[in-house]
Amino acid sequence: MAYQRKDAFYRRAKSEGYRSRAAYKLLELHRRHRIFRRGDRVVDLGAWPGGWLQVAAECVGEGGRVAGIDLVPIDPLPQPWVLLFCADLEDENVRAAVATAIGGTADVVLSDMAPKLSGIRDRDEAAASDLARLALAFSQQSLRRGGTLVLKLFDGPGTRDLISRIRKSFASVNAVRPEATRKGSSELYVLCGGYRPER
Repeated sequence: MAYQRKDAFYRRAKSEGYRSRAAYKLLELHRRHRIFRRGDRVVDLGAWPGGWLQVAAECVGEGGRVAGIDLVPIDPLPQPWVLLFCADLEDENVRAAVATAIGGTADVVLSDMAPKLSGIRDRDEAAASDLARLALAFSQQSLRRGGTLVLKLFDGPGTRDLISRIRKSFASVNAVRPEATRKGSSELYVLCGGYRPER
């Protein structure tokens, strides 16, 4: 195994009630970059098991709305302002259903999506890039003007080109690696602010 499963962040998540160690990545990103505001409308793509949903729900409060989408059913959260969708992002009806549920366009779109790894590097990098492009396309159709996208990427041959594409739609684009990222991982998070819809 490439990492110690029960590392410090895993144990901390268990003790503090978060569903995944990934919650600490989003907490750190929010602490450093103020991703959320109270009352925001948030969509979390690939939201299972719900660690990022928990963080987003805490940050936006009961005046906000948080929608989580995944192919895998997500166990309900106690906050009534968290809405769950077991669905495929490529289904054209999903975006409309989410917009209705949150009351319009999103202030923030989150994507911590990752493919199931095959162990074949080229195949895994291609699958990760496909998910990132899917998340970007969803955000371009779902964000309000000036909105924010937080997107996980895996650093590889196509990363620079994908970031160049992202820059066309956002005023600011910054790549960061949270402390909770596992050592040796090629993942990074791209913080995209100031969404600019194409005319």
